[in-house]
Amino acid sequence: MNYQNSPRERLLLQMYGYMLDRLGPSQWWPGGSPFEVCIGAILTQNTNWSNVEKAILNLEEKSLLYPDKLFRLTEEELAELIRPAGYFRIKASRVKNFLFFLKNEASFDLEILSRQDLSQLRHKLLAVKGIGPETADSILLYALKKPTFVVDTYTARICNRHSLVPEDIGYEELRNYFMDVLPLDIDLFNEFHALLVRVGKHWCKKKSGLCGDCPLYSFL
Repeated sequence: MNYQNSPRERLLLQMYGYMLDRLGPSQWWPGGSPFEVCIGAILTQNTNWSNVEKAILNLEEKSLLYPDKLFRLTEEELAELIRPAGYFRIKASRVKNFLFFLKNEASFDLEILSRQDLSQLRHKLLAVKGIGPETADSILLYALKKPTFVVDTYTARICNRHSLVPEDIGYEELRNYFMDVLPLDIDLFNEFHALLVRVGKHWCKKKSGLCGDCPLYSFL
């Protein structure tokens, strides 16, 4: 697969290749169904994935990981079930907002939702209270298989430390940095984001980086 055209594209794909060779495939997003991915994307806000897994397990054990069943719960019932994810009352409200959107937009059918145009669907998701750009793009990419690039604090930190982008870059500008250059390839976007997260967690830490052993050391 030869995508490399511009110097910036070559650089990004070289970085991608180094990470993939060193770390291997990430097999993201963890989730048993597209709907579970959507719920996980909302619950993972401001917490770590192990807490989200506990909340997801609570829903699984009660056979509630279906949009219509979850919709029938009261917000209080839902909040209790997702308590392990933290900020459980706020997140219950956000999940409910998403469920109302899914019901009104596609009668709870994610397959119908996925047929919509990426740009229009992203705009609609961002209009749902409690769904920000990172959550929206995670739902679009990992659950609905749309070619959108997910960025986060790890992406920004790595790109800044490698002098690719300014430190104060915003979400949309950083997303566009990747999407304007890379081919619109769902698998590439999926794996690239996952690899950046893995490098960010294990090497490119917030206060100091473990640069000598980092898969991207040669790009400094």
